[in-house]
Amino acid sequence: MPYSSDVAAAEALNDSYKKLKSEIGKVVIGQEDTVRLLLTAIFCQGHCLLVGVPGLAKTLLIQTISDALHLSFNRIQFTPDLMPSDILGSETLDQQRNFKFIKGPVFANIILADEINRTPPKTQSALLEAMQEYSVTVAGQKYPLSRPFFVLATQNPIEQEGTYPLPEAQLDRFMFNIWLDYPSYQAELEIVKSTTTDKKPQINKVISAEEIQEFQHLVRRVPVVDNVVEYAVKLVHKTRPNTEMASSDANTYLEWGAGPRASQALILAAKCNALLNGKYSPDIEDIRAVALPILRHRIVRNFKAEAEGISVEQLIKRML
Repeated sequence: MPYSSDVAAAEALNDSYKKLKSEIGKVVIGQEDTVRLLLTAIFCQGHCLLVGVPGLAKTLLIQTISDALHLSFNRIQFTPDLMPSDILGSETLDQQRNFKFIKGPVFANIILADEINRTPPKTQSALLEAMQEYSVTVAGQKYPLSRPFFVLATQNPIEQEGTYPLPEAQLDRFMFNIWLDYPSYQAELEIVKSTTTDKKPQINKVISAEEIQEFQHLVRRVPVVDNVVEYAVKLVHKTRPNTEMASSDANTYLEWGAGPRASQALILAAKCNALLNGKYSPDIEDIRAVALPILRHRIVRNFKAEAEGISVEQLIKRML
Protein backbone atom coordinates (compact mmCIF):
# COMPACT_ATOMS: atom_id res chain seq x y z
CA MET A 1 0.00 0.00 0.00
CA PRO A 2 1.41 3.46 -0.91
CA TYR A 3 2.07 5.75 2.06
CA SER A 4 1.76 9.55 1.96
CA SER A 5 5.44 9.97 2.93
CA ASP A 6 8.49 8.01 4.05
CA VAL A 7 7.84 9.19 7.63
CA ALA A 8 4.33 7.67 7.50
CA ALA A 9 5.80 4.44 6.06
CA ALA A 10 8.45 4.36 8.83
CA GLU A 11 5.74 4.73 11.48
CA ALA A 12 3.69 1.97 9.81
CA LEU A 13 6.76 -0.32 9.82
CA ASN A 14 7.36 0.38 13.52
CA ASP A 15 3.70 -0.33 14.28
CA SER A 16 3.71 -3.57 12.23
CA TYR A 17 6.91 -4.70 13.99
CA LYS A 18 5.28 -4.29 17.42
CA LYS A 19 2.20 -6.26 16.26
CA LEU A 20 4.42 -9.00 14.78
CA LYS A 21 6.38 -9.31 18.02
CA SER A 22 3.18 -9.67 20.02
CA GLU A 23 1.76 -12.33 17.63
CA ILE A 24 5.03 -14.33 17.65
CA GLY A 25 5.19 -13.97 21.46
CA LYS A 26 1.92 -15.96 21.73
CA VAL A 27 3.82 -19.08 20.59
CA VAL A 28 7.53 -18.42 21.11
CA ILE A 29 8.47 -17.35 24.64
CA GLY A 30 11.68 -15.34 25.05
CA GLN A 31 14.08 -15.19 22.06
CA GLU A 32 13.39 -11.42 21.62
CA ASP A 33 16.80 -10.81 20.04
CA THR A 34 16.36 -13.68 17.61
CA VAL A 35 12.91 -12.42 16.55
CA ARG A 36 14.30 -8.88 16.05
CA LEU A 37 17.16 -10.17 13.86
CA LEU A 38 14.91 -12.46 11.81
CA LEU A 39 12.45 -9.65 11.10
CA THR A 40 15.35 -7.27 10.34
CA ALA A 41 16.63 -9.76 7.74
CA ILE A 42 13.16 -10.03 6.18
CA PHE A 43 12.84 -6.23 5.85
CA CYS A 44 16.39 -6.06 4.39
CA GLN A 45 15.82 -8.88 1.82
CA GLY A 46 18.41 -10.99 3.65
CA HIS A 47 18.69 -14.67 4.52
CA CYS A 48 19.38 -16.12 7.99
CA LEU A 49 21.26 -19.07 9.42
CA LEU A 50 20.06 -20.17 12.88
CA VAL A 51 22.48 -22.25 14.92
CA GLY A 52 21.42 -23.93 18.15
CA VAL A 53 21.15 -27.26 19.91
CA PRO A 54 18.01 -29.34 19.19
CA GLY A 55 14.80 -28.39 20.97
CA LEU A 56 15.24 -24.60 21.09
CA ALA A 57 12.16 -23.99 18.87
CA LYS A 58 14.11 -22.93 15.75
CA THR A 59 11.61 -24.58 13.40
CA LEU A 60 8.61 -23.43 15.45
CA LEU A 61 9.88 -19.84 15.41
CA ILE A 62 10.22 -19.76 11.61
CA GLN A 63 6.82 -21.44 11.15
CA THR A 64 5.22 -18.86 13.48
CA ILE A 65 6.81 -15.93 11.61
CA SER A 66 5.45 -17.26 8.31
CA ASP A 67 1.99 -17.64 9.94
CA ALA A 68 2.07 -13.96 11.01
CA LEU A 69 3.02 -12.84 7.48
CA HIS A 70 0.77 -13.32 4.44
CA LEU A 71 3.42 -15.53 2.82
CA SER A 72 3.67 -19.06 1.45
CA PHE A 73 5.97 -21.36 3.43
CA ASN A 74 7.80 -24.60 2.63
CA ARG A 75 10.00 -26.70 4.89
CA ILE A 76 12.78 -28.79 3.35
CA GLN A 77 14.36 -31.40 5.61
CA PHE A 78 17.98 -31.73 4.49
CA THR A 79 19.27 -35.32 4.60
CA PRO A 80 22.42 -36.98 3.17
CA ASP A 81 20.46 -38.48 0.24
CA LEU A 82 18.65 -35.24 -0.78
CA MET A 83 19.23 -34.32 -4.46
CA PRO A 84 19.21 -30.81 -6.03
CA SER A 85 16.05 -31.77 -8.00
CA ASP A 86 14.28 -32.47 -4.69
CA ILE A 87 14.68 -28.75 -3.90
CA LEU A 88 14.43 -27.05 -7.30
CA GLY A 89 12.02 -29.34 -9.14
CA SER A 90 12.49 -31.43 -12.27
CA GLU A 91 11.23 -31.97 -15.80
CA THR A 92 8.94 -34.93 -16.46
CA LEU A 93 7.19 -36.25 -19.54
CA ASP A 94 3.45 -35.59 -19.62
CA GLN A 95 0.85 -37.78 -21.41
CA GLN A 96 1.49 -35.97 -24.73
CA ARG A 97 5.18 -36.87 -24.33
CA ASN A 98 6.16 -33.20 -23.82
CA PHE A 99 8.56 -32.14 -21.09
CA LYS A 100 6.80 -30.34 -18.25
CA PHE A 101 8.52 -28.62 -15.32
CA ILE A 102 7.24 -29.67 -11.88
CA LYS A 103 8.18 -26.97 -9.35
CA GLY A 104 10.10 -28.01 -6.24
CA PRO A 105 9.55 -26.74 -2.67
CA VAL A 106 11.92 -23.78 -3.27
CA PHE A 107 9.00 -22.02 -5.00
CA ALA A 108 7.58 -20.33 -1.90
CA ASN A 109 8.14 -17.00 -0.10
CA ILE A 110 9.77 -18.46 3.03
CA ILE A 111 11.97 -21.55 2.78
CA LEU A 112 12.97 -23.33 5.96
CA ALA A 113 16.13 -25.27 5.12
CA ASP A 114 16.13 -27.57 8.15
CA GLU A 115 19.54 -28.94 9.22
CA ILE A 116 21.23 -27.58 6.08
CA ASN A 117 24.61 -29.06 7.07
CA ARG A 118 23.26 -32.63 6.86
CA THR A 119 23.32 -32.67 3.03
CA PRO A 120 26.32 -32.84 0.64
CA PRO A 121 27.75 -29.64 -0.95
CA LYS A 122 26.17 -30.43 -4.35
CA THR A 123 22.69 -30.15 -2.81
CA GLN A 124 23.60 -27.21 -0.54
CA SER A 125 24.76 -25.26 -3.60
CA ALA A 126 21.36 -25.81 -5.28
CA LEU A 127 20.15 -22.97 -3.04
CA LEU A 128 22.94 -20.55 -4.07
CA GLU A 129 21.32 -19.22 -7.26
CA ALA A 130 17.93 -18.95 -5.55
CA MET A 131 19.43 -16.95 -2.65
CA GLN A 132 21.42 -14.57 -4.86
CA GLU A 133 19.52 -14.26 -8.15
CA TYR A 134 15.95 -15.03 -6.94
CA SER A 135 15.60 -17.53 -9.78
CA VAL A 136 16.17 -21.21 -10.51
CA THR A 137 17.72 -22.75 -13.65
CA VAL A 138 16.64 -26.27 -14.61
CA ALA A 139 17.60 -27.87 -17.97
CA GLY A 140 18.80 -24.49 -19.28
CA GLN A 141 15.48 -22.77 -18.51
CA LYS A 142 15.32 -19.93 -15.96
CA TYR A 143 12.33 -19.75 -13.61
CA PRO A 144 11.85 -16.62 -11.45
CA LEU A 145 10.92 -17.07 -7.77
CA SER A 146 8.03 -15.13 -6.26
CA ARG A 147 9.05 -12.15 -4.13
CA PRO A 148 9.60 -11.59 -1.25
CA PHE A 149 11.85 -14.64 -0.92
CA PHE A 150 13.83 -15.69 2.18
CA VAL A 151 15.88 -18.71 3.08
CA LEU A 152 15.97 -19.37 6.81
CA ALA A 153 18.34 -22.26 7.44
CA THR A 154 18.88 -24.14 10.71
CA GLN A 155 21.99 -25.98 11.81
CA ASN A 156 22.83 -28.01 14.92
CA PRO A 157 26.30 -27.29 16.36
CA ILE A 158 26.59 -30.79 17.86
CA GLU A 159 26.57 -34.28 16.32
CA GLN A 160 29.23 -33.35 13.80
CA GLU A 161 29.36 -36.90 12.40
CA GLY A 162 27.58 -37.06 9.07
CA THR A 163 27.54 -33.29 8.55
CA TYR A 164 29.02 -31.20 5.73
CA PRO A 165 30.20 -27.72 6.78
CA LEU A 166 28.72 -24.99 4.58
CA PRO A 167 31.23 -23.60 2.04
CA GLU A 168 32.37 -19.98 2.63
CA ALA A 169 30.62 -18.80 -0.56
CA GLN A 170 27.30 -20.02 0.77
CA LEU A 171 27.88 -18.79 4.32
CA ASP A 172 28.53 -15.30 2.91
CA ARG A 173 25.06 -15.36 1.28
CA PHE A 174 23.47 -15.38 4.74
CA MET A 175 23.01 -11.88 6.13
CA PHE A 176 22.90 -13.06 9.76
CA ASN A 177 24.28 -16.05 11.61
CA ILE A 178 22.08 -16.16 14.72
CA TRP A 179 23.10 -18.31 17.69
CA LEU A 180 20.24 -19.47 19.88
CA ASP A 181 20.99 -20.07 23.53
CA TYR A 182 19.15 -22.07 26.19
CA PRO A 183 16.15 -20.19 27.70
CA SER A 184 16.42 -18.68 31.17
CA TYR A 185 14.85 -20.51 34.12
CA GLN A 186 11.81 -18.19 34.15
CA ALA A 187 11.31 -18.44 30.37
CA GLU A 188 11.56 -22.24 30.51
CA LEU A 189 8.92 -22.37 33.26
CA GLU A 190 6.56 -20.39 30.98
CA ILE A 191 7.43 -22.59 27.98
CA VAL A 192 6.63 -25.79 29.87
CA LYS A 193 3.36 -24.37 31.28
CA SER A 194 2.13 -23.16 27.89
CA THR A 195 3.18 -26.16 25.76
CA THR A 196 1.87 -28.98 27.94
CA THR A 197 -1.81 -28.02 27.72
CA ASP A 198 -4.44 -28.53 25.04
CA LYS A 199 -4.64 -24.82 24.17
CA LYS A 200 -3.32 -23.76 20.75
CA PRO A 201 -2.76 -20.02 20.29
CA GLN A 202 -4.32 -18.39 17.21
CA ILE A 203 -1.82 -16.41 15.11
CA ASN A 204 -3.27 -13.43 13.23
CA LYS A 205 -1.83 -12.29 9.89
CA VAL A 206 -0.16 -8.91 10.36
CA ILE A 207 1.56 -7.92 7.09
CA SER A 208 0.97 -8.78 3.45
CA ALA A 209 3.64 -9.55 0.81
CA GLU A 210 3.02 -6.13 -0.82
CA GLU A 211 3.59 -4.31 2.49
CA ILE A 212 6.81 -6.28 3.10
CA GLN A 213 8.12 -5.23 -0.33
CA GLU A 214 7.10 -1.62 0.36
CA PHE A 215 9.02 -1.74 3.68
CA GLN A 216 12.05 -3.32 1.93
CA HIS A 217 12.20 -0.33 -0.45
CA LEU A 218 11.74 2.04 2.49
CA VAL A 219 14.75 0.53 4.35
CA ARG A 220 16.94 1.24 1.31
CA ARG A 221 15.73 4.87 1.17
CA VAL A 222 16.76 5.61 4.78
CA PRO A 223 19.50 8.29 4.80
CA VAL A 224 22.83 7.50 6.53
CA VAL A 225 25.43 10.07 7.58
CA ASP A 226 29.00 9.58 6.34
CA ASN A 227 30.57 8.92 9.76
CA VAL A 228 28.25 5.88 10.28
CA VAL A 229 29.19 4.43 6.87
CA GLU A 230 32.88 5.08 7.65
CA TYR A 231 32.53 3.31 11.04
CA ALA A 232 30.96 0.24 9.37
CA VAL A 233 33.59 0.00 6.62
CA LYS A 234 36.47 0.58 9.08
CA LEU A 235 35.09 -2.19 11.32
CA VAL A 236 35.08 -4.63 8.39
CA HIS A 237 38.60 -3.54 7.34
CA LYS A 238 39.81 -4.19 10.91
CA THR A 239 38.95 -7.89 10.44
CA ARG A 240 41.27 -8.34 7.43
CA PRO A 241 44.71 -9.58 8.54
CA ASN A 242 47.86 -8.04 7.05
CA THR A 243 46.06 -5.07 5.51
CA GLU A 244 46.54 -1.35 6.17
CA MET A 245 43.67 -1.01 8.70
CA ALA A 246 43.91 -4.49 10.27
CA SER A 247 43.64 -4.62 14.05
CA SER A 248 46.43 -6.32 16.00
CA ASP A 249 43.93 -9.09 16.92
CA ALA A 250 43.22 -9.73 13.22
CA ASN A 251 46.94 -10.01 12.42
CA THR A 252 47.50 -12.38 15.35
CA TYR A 253 44.38 -14.54 15.38
CA LEU A 254 42.61 -14.44 11.99
CA GLU A 255 43.16 -16.47 8.83
CA TRP A 256 41.02 -14.08 6.78
CA GLY A 257 38.43 -11.38 7.36
CA ALA A 258 35.04 -10.23 6.09
CA GLY A 259 34.40 -9.09 2.52
CA PRO A 260 32.50 -6.06 1.14
CA ARG A 261 29.18 -7.90 1.57
CA ALA A 262 29.65 -7.51 5.33
CA SER A 263 29.89 -3.69 4.99
CA GLN A 264 26.72 -3.62 2.87
CA ALA A 265 24.88 -5.85 5.39
CA LEU A 266 26.00 -3.67 8.33
CA ILE A 267 24.54 -0.52 6.76
CA LEU A 268 21.29 -2.16 5.60
CA ALA A 269 20.69 -3.88 8.94
CA ALA A 270 21.54 -0.67 10.86
CA LYS A 271 18.98 1.26 8.76
CA CYS A 272 16.31 -1.31 9.57
CA ASN A 273 17.31 -1.49 13.24
CA ALA A 274 16.90 2.31 13.46
CA LEU A 275 13.40 2.14 11.92
CA LEU A 276 12.34 -0.68 14.26
CA ASN A 277 13.42 1.53 17.19
CA GLY A 278 11.47 4.55 15.95
CA LYS A 279 14.47 6.48 14.53
CA TYR A 280 14.66 7.86 10.98
CA SER A 281 18.41 7.42 10.48
CA PRO A 282 20.92 4.93 11.96
CA ASP A 283 23.78 5.85 14.28
CA ILE A 284 26.88 3.95 15.42
CA GLU A 285 24.84 2.17 18.14
CA ASP A 286 22.72 0.57 15.39
CA ILE A 287 25.86 -0.75 13.68
CA ARG A 288 27.04 -2.24 16.99
CA ALA A 289 23.62 -3.85 17.58
CA VAL A 290 23.87 -5.92 14.38
CA ALA A 291 27.66 -6.40 14.03
CA LEU A 292 28.01 -9.74 15.84
CA PRO A 293 25.54 -11.85 13.76
CA ILE A 294 26.81 -10.22 10.55
CA LEU A 295 30.55 -10.77 11.12
CA ARG A 296 30.42 -14.04 13.08
CA HIS A 297 30.36 -16.34 10.02
CA ARG A 298 32.48 -14.15 7.78
CA ILE A 299 35.79 -14.26 9.65
CA VAL A 300 37.94 -17.35 10.09
CA ARG A 301 40.26 -17.92 13.07
CA ASN A 302 43.77 -19.29 12.59
CA PHE A 303 45.37 -22.16 14.48
CA LYS A 304 46.79 -19.82 17.17
CA ALA A 305 43.30 -18.54 18.09
CA GLU A 306 41.93 -22.09 18.26
CA ALA A 307 44.87 -23.27 20.37
CA GLU A 308 44.42 -20.37 22.82
CA GLY A 309 40.63 -20.89 22.93
CA ILE A 310 39.84 -17.39 21.64
CA SER A 311 36.37 -17.33 20.05
CA VAL A 312 35.18 -15.32 17.05
CA GLU A 313 32.76 -13.47 19.39
CA GLN A 314 35.58 -12.31 21.66
CA LEU A 315 37.54 -11.00 18.67
CA ILE A 316 34.54 -9.10 17.24
CA LYS A 317 33.72 -7.57 20.65
CA ARG A 318 37.33 -6.38 21.00
CA MET A 319 37.20 -4.77 17.53
CA LEU A 320 33.94 -3.01 18.41
